[in-house]
Amino acid sequence: MNKNLIFPLMIVIGSSCYGILSTMIKVAMQHGFETSEAVTSQYVVGFLLALILFVATQRTLPRITGKGFLIIMISGLLTGTTGIVYGKAVHYLPASLAVVMLFQFTWIGLFLDCIIHRRRPSRIELFSLVFLVIGTILAAGILDVDLSGLDWRGWAFGFAAAFSFACFMQFNSRPVEGISTIGRMTIMSLFAMIIVLVFQAPEVLVNGKLFGSELFIFGLLLGFFGIILPILLFTIAVPKVGGGLASILSAMELPVAILASVVVIHEKLSILQVGGILLVLAGMMIPTLLQKKARLQTK
Repeated sequence: MNKNLIFPLMIVIGSSCYGILSTMIKVAMQHGFETSEAVTSQYVVGFLLALILFVATQRTLPRITGKGFLIIMISGLLTGTTGIVYGKAVHYLPASLAVVMLFQFTWIGLFLDCIIHRRRPSRIELFSLVFLVIGTILAAGILDVDLSGLDWRGWAFGFAAAFSFACFMQFNSRPVEGISTIGRMTIMSLFAMIIVLVFQAPEVLVNGKLFGSELFIFGLLLGFFGIILPILLFTIAVPKVGGGLASILSAMELPVAILASVVVIHEKLSILQVGGILLVLAGMMIPTLLQKKARLQTK
């Protein structure tokens, strides 16, 4: 495979992992578990899996600067914060609208990247965003949702989730010397677990529910697809492609989330939603394909 496509593909796979989480949590709820319990199991078991990987593969402790540790810690806290506030958004808003609010991270992430690096967004990036915004609205099916009477807290939490995830992309795009990818993932998952335990369902650690019921199975699945695989892929790939393009490519989460809900829990899929998914995919592919074309022309 062309090495210039490997890192964008890793981000697409990582965001696809996030896309199946909402369906997994819905299945856990069908088995009698609360959303907060499923989210807590994800971060606790995810940290345990990361710790096992660290012990099994690392022979020395990381040697990083205080600045590097701070970057990793904030990335971990933002990972946990995104899960918490998005859960709150889902509580106050219809699920489809909550997804749309979360996906504001695409333009937020792009403009954060422009501010941090003191640059203007390129025409390619702006053109891509048009596809992503229109596609997100159609794919989520919010044209059929009554927006009157919705709680303002849902809008606030939804925007907070988008901003938190966009900030995570920016912090995770910064390289840190002296630590392996698995080491970085382990520290990030530790701080993500800590903040989730503070605000979600810490009681599952002591009431026997996490390790003595089906919740542990859901924790394994959620931990692997929500912590281990995406963080590993993002940690490797985001510094290579930059926070702006990474935010655009992460839009893959939306079509995967919709398709997973259709296949697993048999939600309906309209023609407009199919068209929206195709627009999202087009918006993701445009920057990568045009950049590849530009590189070929310069050779």
